Amino acid sequence: MQIYGTTLTILRSFTLDFPILEFDPDRKAVIEPHNLLRPLPIPEYAVPCFFQEVIQKIITDFSAKVLFTFKSEFGENPLYQINYNGKNIAVFHPGVGAPLAAGFLEEAIALGCKKFIACGGSGVLDRSISVGHLLVPTTAVRDEGTSYHYLAPSREVSAHPDTIKAIQSTLVAHGIPYLLSKTWTTDAFYRETTCKVSKRKSEGCLTVEMEAAAFFAVAEFRGVKFGQILYGGDDVSSPEWDHRDWQDRSSIREHVFWLAVESCLRL
Repeated sequence: MQIYGTTLTILRSFTLDFPILEFDPDRKAVIEPHNLLRPLPIPEYAVPCFFQEVIQKIITDFSAKVLFTFKSEFGENPLYQINYNGKNIAVFHPGVGAPLAAGFLEEAIALGCKKFIACGGSGVLDRSISVGHLLVPTTAVRDEGTSYHYLAPSREVSAHPDTIKAIQSTLVAHGIPYLLSKTWTTDAFYRETTCKVSKRKSEGCLTVEMEAAAFFAVAEFRGVKFGQILYGGDDVSSPEWDHRDWQDRSSIREHVFWLAVESCLRL
């Protein structure tokens, strides 16, 4: 039986009542994505896109080429390549929820992608933020589990500053209003209680979603650049949830995708 002396001593010394806080600084895991996947001739630029209908449209409009297929118990999830203004860019749906999204991001990094701008939607914690208004998360409150396996415990994790600058440059160039935002990343959308919403608002969060903290943590751990553009969706700022038909805004979603593409290519 092999004993990992130093790491085992650290974990035994810092055993806590809450296992999620028992961060292990050992960078080597039993399963490493770069040992499972070989790098491909793949674009360094990538847009993880949560909008499946937008992905389906660009597959047709741009004759997207499948470079790789992520696999999970949900089935197959292709990673596509499109050419935009003479540059190749990878596009894929990252799944929903921090664990799956982090896993697909890990595999995209192992394949050779290095610069990421994701596009997605989020709940808003302020009803004055209209449906479709753009938000750029600069930091994420780590109220999920995945990020704690990549970075030591802390309340927040940040997007790469270069990605924030790239997104801002794109939005300013198009004259699009936006808000820089702290976001609340949670694993449990059915447990966004009034008390928790109030607490997150008090610490400056404007949005709530399920992946940003994990994305930022994986990117920092692996040494790649990751940022995200969100659009205001449903309203969870009051005891009565307002869906606001946020998922039916196809034109907004496609527009956000192309803003993410342009931002990514600025990196």
